[in-house]
Amino acid sequence: MAYDEALAERVRGKLSQRKGIVEKKMFGGLAFMVQGNMACGVVEDDLMVRVGPDQYDDLLAEAHARPMDFTGKPMKGMIYVGPKGHRDDRSLALWVQRGFDFASSLPAK
Repeated sequence: MAYDEALAERVRGKLSQRKGIVEKKMFGGLAFMVQGNMACGVVEDDLMVRVGPDQYDDLLAEAHARPMDFTGKPMKGMIYVGPKGHRDDRSLALWVQRGFDFASSLPAK
């Protein structure tokens, strides 16, 4: 499974001013890690965002968001955002920030 390199580059741009971001290939795509915790990533042309269990249901209600279920079983706290949901820079920045905020709230690994 490949990932959209143009989307990955856009995510890199949104995270470029952050310290401690590490890229790691996982889930058949590319993940962006904060203190060892996944924040967001790119799988095919979807943005993958770790939002945590508390915000999960509310954020799933947003346009173009759906459960992350690459194994056939949804992963609570993880969301895929389809291409229309991250098309413009403002939307992408918002989703990336959500992932970064949640990952930053976790203890470092």
